[in-house]
Amino acid sequence: VHVVESGGGLVQAGGSLRLSCAASGSIFSIDAMGWYRQAPGKQRDLVARITSGGTTNYADAVKGRFTISRDFADNTLYLQMNNLKPEDTAVYYCKLTQAIIYDYWGQGTQVTVSS
Repeated sequence: VHVVESGGGLVQAGGSLRLSCAASGSIFSIDAMGWYRQAPGKQRDLVARITSGGTTNYADAVKGRFTISRDFADNTLYLQMNNLKPEDTAVYYCKLTQAIIYDYWGQGTQVTVSS
């Protein structure tokens, strides 16, 4: 399974970005897909996650500003990020969970929000 993120970049505070994650390969049963982020010197944390049934959950810090969605037809995951803040600056990673126990990560995409 191959996971590739795109859409990161530099944006001013208050701006928007849309991240995409394309999954390919031997995909047979996706349980969930999610976005995580890691700022320098910090641990990698969950940003948003969506299950195969469409249930979503978000980190408190992004609720009301970020929206996760998924195109089930081609296994693509999106993260619409609005009203970005400098504290959203991080490398954003996509994770695909298959058959409950198999996790596949992308290489990450940098998001930088200037004040």
